Amino acid sequence: VMVGDATVVLADVPASNGVIHVIDKVLMPPADLVDIAAVAMSTGVHDSLVAALVKADLVTTVQGDGPFTVFAPTDQAFTDAGIDLDAFTTDEEIAALTDILLYHVYTVGAVYAADVTDGLTVAMANGDDASFTVTDGTVMIGDATVTTADVMASNGVIHVIDKVLMPPADEPVIPEGCDFVIGLSEDGMAFDN
Repeated sequence: VMVGDATVVLADVPASNGVIHVIDKVLMPPADLVDIAAVAMSTGVHDSLVAALVKADLVTTVQGDGPFTVFAPTDQAFTDAGIDLDAFTTDEEIAALTDILLYHVYTVGAVYAADVTDGLTVAMANGDDASFTVTDGTVMIGDATVTTADVMASNGVIHVIDKVLMPPADEPVIPEGCDFVIGLSEDGMAFDN
């Protein structure tokens, strides 16, 4: 159990007027907190995320009251995903970018690392579910690893992740009166119906 960055080394020491938990560090009050967008702008490793938020017109969304939980991919995560923000120019492409970004935001509250359990599934801001895996203290959301947890902001919490989360593909709409649906493999070399 941790409080901020201090570990509880002795818990539940009874006292006549309450309980004491002994910790291994002095807790320092946080500096004046700024909103999630301002935190992302100040890290030096989230320039791509900030640029994507601007392109999708979502900066004011993550500056809202919250509390939000944001899973913030690093610049390297955007590079590894091959996301070129200059390629998002049409309304349809901006909508796809918006869907990706909202898949990184949980709007129902601030969820801290200690609150995440293995198998937890939550609905993200885009409406799709995201699932967590916790193994030996490592927290993952989808296939992204949380590399830095519990970065505080005035309107929520940020967890830095090493990959861009891609929303699950929507099921195709089957037109009325259609007798067969044919699907192609990813390489285009096979099909089924």
